[in-house]
Amino acid sequence: MKQYINSRKTILLALTVLTSTVQMSCENLIEVDTPYTNSTSTIVYSSNNTATAVLTGILAKMSTLNSTDYSMPNIGTTSVFVGLSADELALFNPGDLTLGAYWQNALNNERGEFWNSIYPLVYNCNSAIEGLNNSTMLNPEVKTQLLGEAKFMRAFLYFHLVNLYGDVPLILTSDYITNAQLPRTAKDDVMAQIVTDLKEAQSLLKSDYVGANVLNATDERVRPNKWAATALLARAYLYQEDYANAVAQSSLVIANTAQYGIEPLNNVFVKNNKESIWQIQATGSFFSANTGEGMIFKLPATGPDFSHIVYMSNGLANSFEAGDQRKENWVGSAVVGATTYYYPNKYKIGSEFVPTSEYSTVLRLAEQYLIRAEAYAKLNKLTEAKNDLLVVRNRAGLLTTTAATKDELLSAILQERKVELFTEWGHRWFDLKRTGKIDAVMTAAALLKGSTWATTKALYPIPLFDLQANNKLVPNPGY
Repeated sequence: MKQYINSRKTILLALTVLTSTVQMSCENLIEVDTPYTNSTSTIVYSSNNTATAVLTGILAKMSTLNSTDYSMPNIGTTSVFVGLSADELALFNPGDLTLGAYWQNALNNERGEFWNSIYPLVYNCNSAIEGLNNSTMLNPEVKTQLLGEAKFMRAFLYFHLVNLYGDVPLILTSDYITNAQLPRTAKDDVMAQIVTDLKEAQSLLKSDYVGANVLNATDERVRPNKWAATALLARAYLYQEDYANAVAQSSLVIANTAQYGIEPLNNVFVKNNKESIWQIQATGSFFSANTGEGMIFKLPATGPDFSHIVYMSNGLANSFEAGDQRKENWVGSAVVGATTYYYPNKYKIGSEFVPTSEYSTVLRLAEQYLIRAEAYAKLNKLTEAKNDLLVVRNRAGLLTTTAATKDELLSAILQERKVELFTEWGHRWFDLKRTGKIDAVMTAAALLKGSTWATTKALYPIPLFDLQANNKLVPNPGY
């Protein structure tokens, strides 16, 4: 794979993101000294500061991808581009060469932006795991936390790869020669590795959130902790249809009321609020000091234009029940003539020169209730499922549900996920696929997009460059 050709530079990639701009705008995350840029791996992992900087660099790269260039598909812009692929968003300029291809589900194997942005970060995690395991000079407390962060991040990255592409090469080392010729690994086996990584991360990470030196506790929820690993593990078990374990893991997070609780709607995306389990801290400055989601989603009063090119689909805007306070609080609108354009308004700050007050929220407590509700329903514990569903609905001002049977509850939970988790990190697209609803939903959505739908479009294409470079890779059907 082309990401690994220049492997000698890889250990430096995670370090060089620690520029002065990032240090100034993200000081709570990054307070370690800038590491030596000519270091070997041995030297990097002989110092607490430089070792910490490697994992900080991976987190900072995620932050940079989220808050800077929102015209490029990558792991940080999942909410936009995967939302376009699903039925959540509409596009002002369907002819846009990049966004249009995702919106019309017209990708070809010359496109590989997510693949090309995620695998280098996987490689950085692998290098970090190896370097940390081989180090004998680090503070044991620092080493343990950093190993947990690397395992968590690798699991998070593979979760997105496998849900975007299906079977993917499972790369767990920094041996680029071997990695470049690996075949695709079955999705179930990749998911099993995700679970393994997350269980290890659970045992390694601290329960508290830690600051830049990973020793001291902090209020900043931007470095993963034990509960972030637990929350992602609950999600992984749900996707594996291991419902008993999904209940067990989500219950651990929900029971931790000292750290987590359901917040009022307009607090949910504020930095470091109690509902957030893991957030990505903004690294931009001036007009990009908050989230990329806010920058791209928040429309001006004049409506969409070539700078604000996406907005909410009418199907999503019209899917809220009467009285649902999420429609009032999380959906904005711009009236232009006789047309009302709706847009996601979870993040209130767009391209505005104001201090950082919002972080991109990746894991939050409401999802854990919905995970447990679905798992309970699958286990025929319908009362428990309904109670968890009502926690989320009650926060939105909806006091009851007419769902009573197992099938009705499962449908209600999927609908609740649609209106609760919209435009958040690809949930809708992934939900449609794992529940077998994607063909029905996207056939109808394609008509509104002026395109056609085929089952093969549920997976993104493996990039042509990698197919040509590695004869053990095979393309996804239809590409």
